[in-house]
Amino acid sequence: MKIQSLLEAGFKGAIFDLDGVIVDTAKYHYLAWRWLARQHGFDFTEEDNERLKGVSRDRSLEILLEIGKVTVSEAEKKAMADLKNAKYVEYITGMDESELLPGAREYILCLRDAGVKIALGSASKNAAFILEKLSVTSLFDAVIDGTKTIKAKPDPEVFLLACRELRLLPEDCVVFEDAVAGVQAARAAGIRVVGIGNASQLTEANAVVGGLDELLG
Repeated sequence: MKIQSLLEAGFKGAIFDLDGVIVDTAKYHYLAWRWLARQHGFDFTEEDNERLKGVSRDRSLEILLEIGKVTVSEAEKKAMADLKNAKYVEYITGMDESELLPGAREYILCLRDAGVKIALGSASKNAAFILEKLSVTSLFDAVIDGTKTIKAKPDPEVFLLACRELRLLPEDCVVFEDAVAGVQAARAAGIRVVGIGNASQLTEANAVVGGLDELLG
């Protein structure tokens, strides 16, 4: 939704997913999950990885184990999740603002200049670290991530918490999401949603664009 259209529609808040909307860390998640799978003797393909989009770390691990037909104890699951995260953090430590997706900083800055409040609504437990690496922490009025939520998308919890943190009603906000589960979560929260990516996949979004750069102007 272009800025002028968003303002004319009366939106007062914008909530952004992180991966695939502001930055592409999906490649690092995939590499870390593939590494973990190989430690347990099976392969994890890019096609398999599509099932993990917008899903929490714990649920992602369950899907990975289902794919590999691996059964482990709860204690082993926790150890595996910690290992995967350590490998992921190792990959993203070298990130900088050059990895922001086209138009992300500019679009958010334009919204802020127009008086729109900005929140992050992400399942990532590393969101704060990533925002810092990208030098965009100060652009967000609220950050709701995997450290503050219990339920994963498509549950609407993350977006409802973001609205509460911004002190706005769901109907006063718009969500920007690239994952089917995220679009479903926004709709369940009663929030209009702009899909970022493939229109044939994000069929429940109110509108779909290829990236935030298409919304400038």
